[in-house]
Amino acid sequence: MKIGAANGVARVLKTEGVPWVSTFPTCGVNNALGQEGVPILMMREERYAVALADAFSRVTGGKQIGVCTVMGGNNAAGLQMAYGAVAQAFEDSSPVLCITDGVPLGGSGNSHYDISLGFKAITKWIGQIDQPQRVPEFMRRAFTYLRSGRRGPVLLTLPRNIGEYDENEHPYTPVKGWRWAPDPDDVKAAVKALLAAKKPLLYAGEGVFYGDASDELLQFVELAQVPVLTTLKAKSAFPENHPLSVGVRGELATDLLQRCDLLFAVGSSLSPGRFSHGIPGAKSKTIVQCTVNEQDVNKSYRVDHAVIGDAKLTLRALVSEISSQTGGGVKKNQKLIEEIRAAKEQFWAKYRPLMESNDTPMNPYRVYGDLIKTIDPNSSFVTHDSGNTRDQISTVYEAVIPRGFLGWGNVSTLGFGLAGAMAAKLAHPEWQCVNITGDAGVGYMIGNFESLVRNRIGVTTIHINNGGFGGYGPGFWGGGHDPYTWEVSDHTVADMSAAAKAIGYHAEDVRSPSEIIPALKRAFDENARNRPAYLEFNCTLYPVYGQWVAG
Repeated sequence: MKIGAANGVARVLKTEGVPWVSTFPTCGVNNALGQEGVPILMMREERYAVALADAFSRVTGGKQIGVCTVMGGNNAAGLQMAYGAVAQAFEDSSPVLCITDGVPLGGSGNSHYDISLGFKAITKWIGQIDQPQRVPEFMRRAFTYLRSGRRGPVLLTLPRNIGEYDENEHPYTPVKGWRWAPDPDDVKAAVKALLAAKKPLLYAGEGVFYGDASDELLQFVELAQVPVLTTLKAKSAFPENHPLSVGVRGELATDLLQRCDLLFAVGSSLSPGRFSHGIPGAKSKTIVQCTVNEQDVNKSYRVDHAVIGDAKLTLRALVSEISSQTGGGVKKNQKLIEEIRAAKEQFWAKYRPLMESNDTPMNPYRVYGDLIKTIDPNSSFVTHDSGNTRDQISTVYEAVIPRGFLGWGNVSTLGFGLAGAMAAKLAHPEWQCVNITGDAGVGYMIGNFESLVRNRIGVTTIHINNGGFGGYGPGFWGGGHDPYTWEVSDHTVADMSAAAKAIGYHAEDVRSPSEIIPALKRAFDENARNRPAYLEFNCTLYPVYGQWVAG
């Protein structure tokens, strides 16, 4: 039976279990998606179409691949607008599939810049389908790259009206993806080094999620009796209410990073950046790195022991090896557990008063404290936006289930938090999903509010309105480090809650600490009816949070 190439792409997506495709029109594949019964979630701009697909891959740990379509070909305005979002997915190793129009046969060389080739620096692979019967081949290759090795975005281009092919002659078989186990000698050496250390620290990265290895991480940690620090992107990979958890950031994390004599990294590239820790005194520490990507090894720091393999298979091997070398695991380290407990008490002594403050304008930590009291961490999802909200909530929110929190950073665009909450709700309809944003982030996401109303996606956006436009104005660092570009219209002029209400949201402007919990409950009730909610909290500037440690 002959089918059009675009219909072939749509059928492959159905075969691969893709539940929906996000888009901003137009793309030549979209009509075929509709014809083949693939649900389409239309966003209000291309960057957000990519962001939603990206976030879906993240919150599912790559078990489901987020797919988006954007306009390309000779009129590649959509692909140009999507560039920043694809770059974010590449930097954060997110396996998103972006499908766009290809340049028509015979149409190449007519523009100054081939935008699809411009994506080479920010994609794992670009597949340019040049004949209709090659659709199954290119789709197989795409899903192989998306499900194997270091994850990353894939771009597929398909020219419009390229023709038909016979799907019986060119059938498609789903791709399962491939993993590899580490060298047993490397595992043995890594465990030997760990057991010889006096003050080891385990540093877990986002690779734990893509290896579906949270259970194995917990098992290994309890056998090794080692404290656990996670990267921002790996927050929630290890339960933060565990006695051996030291969270993501704060004084305890700083102290252990500085004092450890061995850093044992699992699923982390160990790439120091603006939103991650470096390794202080790295020259005097033993560094063990377990990663799926050999390009991470000896990149930023000298690595003494490298273990190359999938996180789940690596941790299973480590569990077996530490059991073998110790006869069943290390004796429970009650002294270490007590040190962590005491340090956490000091931490909460600093932040608890802020989270219970009755000051007006409100301290933002009071909002976070009441949010924590209102949601069930075992069936909820929380994410942040760039700026103050990321720094504050990642410091005090205790994540207890895998992907109950989505952390992000690096080359990230403002407004991604809303896409994260949307994706989490689509992946887990029974969860309460919340994104927390600041003044600048709202401007990046508000254009897409209508999409949530139209698609009946019930998430709550918390706006910490501190009047500082990202925290860069007067009162933050003295006169502010951007004194000429911080000022925007204040709340009396630009009432974002009124704008959200006009779009169809349940929206409230909350000014009193006593109204935080009632407002949250009303918002969550509306979410249960598939209506999005927006809560604007009038807060003070409060630049207090755990710092990143320089390497």
